[in-house]
Amino acid sequence: MDTRSKGDLHQDQNAKRLWQPEGNIVIRAIVQSASAANGISISSLLSRALPQSLLLLVARLGIASIFFLSGRTKVEGLLTIKSSTYDLFRSEYALPLVSPELAAHLATYSEHLFPILLVLGLITRSSALVLLGMTAVIEIFVYPDAWPTHLSWAGLLLPLIAYGAGKWSLDHWLTNLRLR
Repeated sequence: MDTRSKGDLHQDQNAKRLWQPEGNIVIRAIVQSASAANGISISSLLSRALPQSLLLLVARLGIASIFFLSGRTKVEGLLTIKSSTYDLFRSEYALPLVSPELAAHLATYSEHLFPILLVLGLITRSSALVLLGMTAVIEIFVYPDAWPTHLSWAGLLLPLIAYGAGKWSLDHWLTNLRLR
């Protein structure tokens, strides 16, 4: 039997509630008072904390790492394509209308080049479009049951195609340089 008084139990429950996200009245009160005092909405606060350029940078780095690491599994050394890569494109990754050797070279070099361009934020829209095309080919011809994975890749690539690389990129820097 609990020997604490009703007051102690009530105080413990309130303390627990403070640390639960849905019941954190202290944090909610701070955010509401800060936004009310400054006439700023919560969505405006979040927009400032998470600027579009940051979100686009995270998308660029996230999708670039997926493709680049995949490309690294296909080579040895710097860019020497493994014999096992050719075997994969002859069997599991076989594509219609494209020879396995050509497909192996295109995929491997694309998985190296376009992620590097994305990380730099250089030719971003085109690079993202190429990787989205690769994603579609993989989905349609190689792994049609992996659509949840491919949908998440598309979710990272589509904003890059629509908005570009953002302010934290060589694309932005070069555009500003040309406009001067």
